[in-house]
Amino acid sequence: MKHPYEHYLSQTAKDLQPSGIRKFFDLAASMEGVISLGVGEPDFITPWSIREATILSLEQGMTAYTANPGLLELREEITNYLVTRFGVQYDPNNQIIVTIGASQAIDLAFRATLNQGDEVLIVEPAFVSYAPLVAMAGGKPVAVSTSPANGFKVTAQQIEAAITDKTKAILLCSPNNPTGSMLTKTDLIEIAEVIQRYDLLVVSDEIYAELSYDEEFCSFASIEGMYERTILVNGFSKGFAMTGWRLGFLAAPKEFYEVMLKIHQYTTMCAPNMLQRGAIEALRNTYDEVESMRNSYRRRRNYVVQTLNQMGLDCHTPGGAFYVFPSIRSTGLSSEQFAEELLMQEKVAVVPGHVFGDSGEGYIRCSYATSMEQLQEAMKRIKRFIESKGVSYESQSEKVKTR
Repeated sequence: MKHPYEHYLSQTAKDLQPSGIRKFFDLAASMEGVISLGVGEPDFITPWSIREATILSLEQGMTAYTANPGLLELREEITNYLVTRFGVQYDPNNQIIVTIGASQAIDLAFRATLNQGDEVLIVEPAFVSYAPLVAMAGGKPVAVSTSPANGFKVTAQQIEAAITDKTKAILLCSPNNPTGSMLTKTDLIEIAEVIQRYDLLVVSDEIYAELSYDEEFCSFASIEGMYERTILVNGFSKGFAMTGWRLGFLAAPKEFYEVMLKIHQYTTMCAPNMLQRGAIEALRNTYDEVESMRNSYRRRRNYVVQTLNQMGLDCHTPGGAFYVFPSIRSTGLSSEQFAEELLMQEKVAVVPGHVFGDSGEGYIRCSYATSMEQLQEAMKRIKRFIESKGVSYESQSEKVKTR
């Protein structure tokens, strides 16, 4: 017998899977002494001047609604930021919307552009919300799998091979969550040629733009011919250590903006006034703090990559974000088994790779956005865990010799 409420519920919503990231985070939160490398959240507190500006706005009574697309003063600062940092020029009056995090910006992009059955290419491994957001907008997510052989970077050839007559858009995330891979300007130019040839739309998630370590970040909208067909998504969570503030923004051609703004008006009204005041301060005066955080992440990345490889877990060096995506295939465990047993045996929380798509199976995601002391202890525990499974650097070296 069906549950009495069954016929009220949306089939699309029922078909969605719960977040695999949250599952392990919630489990870890219920245990004592756990080191969490699970959720992608900076361990830094939001810079003081940002918090101070927000507190001041509350003291001054700035608690009313703002304009739907956000405070004009903030949109002007976003305009300056995008042109100064990434060389892309947008009009603050009719091309920028301040959103509730980057996730809402992606949701707006898909709801404004997709018709029932339109296909969206999603480069996997991919952030867990991408495919559900496409599905909820009536589209069909189509995975384009990457591998460590190419540093988990998607190629123009892979994209072209996945295109059908129903393909409308592609979602790109560079630097990538969960792999940390970053597309170079040369990579983007090659992809842009395919995008133009097949007349596709691009949703470019650039939330990790400030966390690029070895090469200069390149915005997809800056590539010749791509400005007109790109919805650029960014925000304050990662680079400015403002995750709990839930502030993002999108920038797009006016024609896209007008439709997305209508949806934003009816579903959200506007982002909180006082938080927008803090974001203005972030864009004006906190680049020294952003640089300091980036340098710290770079040091942690180098330590974690070297240590994982030394203990027998193959791990490529990510170009950006604050994740590593090591292979755990040498243990003989699935990514789910590895994550569960590591948590229970050594109290280290990581995310199993399969939650990021089928191509993520055999890997785990570890965030290094935590203190070096915590990372060092976590690496000791992981090493002890995999040694209990018969894996070591020496055994891996022997495998290489006998191939």
